[in-house]
Amino acid sequence: MDVLFDRQDIMLRTTSMDIVRTFTNSINWSAQMLCIRGARGVGKSTLLRQYIKQNFENKSDKALYCSLDWGYFSQHSILEVADKFYKTGGELLVLDEVHKYDNWSREIKEISETYPTLKVVMSGSSLLKLLAGDADLSRRCRNYNMPGLSFREYLQFYKGITLRWYTLEEILTNSTTIAREINSQCRPLEHFHNYLQYGYYPFYLSNPIDYYPLIEQTKNYVIDVELPQQRNVNPSNCRKIKALINVLAQNVPFDVDISKLAQSTSLQRNTVLEYLNYLNDAKLINLLFSDLVSVKKMQKPDKILLENPNLLYALATSPVKIGTARECFAVNQLSVNHTVEYGKQEGDLKVDGKYTFEIGGNGKTFKQIAGISDSYILADDIENPRGNKIPLWMVGFLY
Repeated sequence: MDVLFDRQDIMLRTTSMDIVRTFTNSINWSAQMLCIRGARGVGKSTLLRQYIKQNFENKSDKALYCSLDWGYFSQHSILEVADKFYKTGGELLVLDEVHKYDNWSREIKEISETYPTLKVVMSGSSLLKLLAGDADLSRRCRNYNMPGLSFREYLQFYKGITLRWYTLEEILTNSTTIAREINSQCRPLEHFHNYLQYGYYPFYLSNPIDYYPLIEQTKNYVIDVELPQQRNVNPSNCRKIKALINVLAQNVPFDVDISKLAQSTSLQRNTVLEYLNYLNDAKLINLLFSDLVSVKKMQKPDKILLENPNLLYALATSPVKIGTARECFAVNQLSVNHTVEYGKQEGDLKVDGKYTFEIGGNGKTFKQIAGISDSYILADDIENPRGNKIPLWMVGFLY
C-alpha cells in the first residue's frame, strides 16, 4: 500500500491546477460509485488527479489514486487494495484505466457490497461496458462520457482566454448579444481554423510536433488492443478495420454504401456494420441516422463522419475539404449534450428532433431549409449573426 501512496504523491505534485475543465462540475462526486468513460487522450486521468488534489490536499491518506495498468496490479488485486485502504480509514478509491484489469467489474461489485461507505470512482475506455454478465454495475454506478476540448476550452487551454459556456437555446435565441460578449474579449475567427486542426486533445502544447502521430497511435491502440479486448474482435481483422477507417478518412462525409465498403476491405456486409458500430462506440467515428427512434441493430447509417476534426486532419492523406471539417466540428460539439440526426433533404442536421441546421460558408443561403420552422444556418467565416445565420464557431461554446 505504501508504494501506491508514494506514487500518488509524486503524480499529484506534477499535476497542474492551472486549468481545470468545467466538465468536473457536471459530475456528482458525492455518488457512491461513478464511472468516467472517454476516448484516449481527452484528459480523464488528469481530471481524476486534479479532483483529489483539490479536495484531499490536507487529508491525502483518505483518497487513493491507482492506475490499473501499473505493474503493481500484476501481483495484487483491487479487492486487496480496497480492503487495506478501507481498514485504514480510506474514503475515496480512484481506479483509472479499469478496462486494463481482468475481471474488474466483478471485483468492483464485490467492493461496493463489502464496503458500502467506500466511494469508488472509475475511468476507462469509451468501449467500457458497465453491464457485464453477473457483474451488472449499470444500476449502481453513475456514468459520464468525457469529450475532448470544446472550442471554448481550447481558447482557455491554449490561448489563456476564459469565457463562459452557453446552452443551445441561449445561442439560438440570443446569438447577437452572446457574439458581442465573446468578440469583446477575443477574435474567435482568428483561432477557429487552428482549433479544427489541433486543439481537441489537451496534449498538443506538450508535444506539438508529434500531435498527429500521437493521434495515429491512439487510433491504432483502440483498434489493435481495445477492440479485441472489449468487443472480442478477431485480431486478424484489425488490419482490415484500419483499412476501413482509412477509407472513411479519405471520403467523409460518407454517404454510406456498405457493399462498396465491404468490397474495399474484404469484409462481409454485416461485419462492416458491426465494426462501424464499434468504431462509433470507440469515439473514432460518428454514425448519423435520419430517424433515431426507429434505428435497429445492424441498420445501415445514413452518413459517417470522423469523430472530431483533429482526427480528420491527422488521418487524411489528401487535403481536407473545409466543408467536411465544418460538418465534423458541428456534429462533434452538438452531440455532447444533444441528439443529432442526419437531416436528409431538410438541412444537414436535425438536433433534438426540433432544430434544423444547414452548415456552410459565409455565402450559404436558406434555399435548402426555406419554410422549415426552427431552421438555422451555421456559417463559417462570419463574426456576428445575421438573423438565423449564426457563426459556426458559436456551437463550440456549448460546454
